[in-house]
Amino acid sequence: MRIVLKQFSDIALLRQISKRRTIPNRGESGFTLLEMMIVLVIIAVIAGLITVNVMGRPDEAKATTTKSNISSMIGALKMYRLDNGAYPTSEQGLKALVEKPTTPPVPGSWAQGGYLSAPPLDAWQKPYEYHSDGMSFTIRSLGRDGKLGGEGVDADIDGKG
Repeated sequence: MRIVLKQFSDIALLRQISKRRTIPNRGESGFTLLEMMIVLVIIAVIAGLITVNVMGRPDEAKATTTKSNISSMIGALKMYRLDNGAYPTSEQGLKALVEKPTTPPVPGSWAQGGYLSAPPLDAWQKPYEYHSDGMSFTIRSLGRDGKLGGEGVDADIDGKG
């Protein structure tokens, strides 16, 4: 009899707990359509501002990319010199960083696989000018216009070592 009363009291307790449970007010859950629209408008405005700023400066981005590429080539040329005692000559050019030169002076310790994966082109897809006497070098991109000199994005971009 005691077990039966205990079970009955447990059932009664469960019924009281379930009656106390409140159902959330449907008006308080989630976002309203107005809130969603405000967030979407804010996102659209920010995306528009970013697009205008980025899309209006593609040549400036190319100039920055070209400067970074020149820095990478300077590093590759320094590795070439450490391995071989001199920089590639003007005749060998930057191609010496991709393929082992066959013209004198032929490098004795050219790195297996090369120093760069592909022949370097600037961001306007033009080859770099390279001049070297074996002990120093100059790398130059002629900028957007492809002519010596210029201003802004048409200016030459140089690297020396």
